[in-house]
Amino acid sequence: MKPDEIAKLTKFLRAKFELPSLSVRKRPQKNDSAEVYIGDEFIGVIFRDEEDGELSYNFSMAILEIDLDE
Repeated sequence: MKPDEIAKLTKFLRAKFELPSLSVRKRPQKNDSAEVYIGDEFIGVIFRDEEDGELSYNFSMAILEIDLDE
């Protein structure tokens, strides 16, 4: 993903989740996705999807059962 896309996604997600510590970061050796963090904790991946001239982003976050017990 391009730096301007990452900046727009960071701004959108910070506002949507009301979470200023959220950041979107470039993935090493990947151009179609970026990593999402809260502070220094990795929470998921955003995938860029361009199909039929339409651009969208899909956010994927795994939640482990052990994390629900905290």
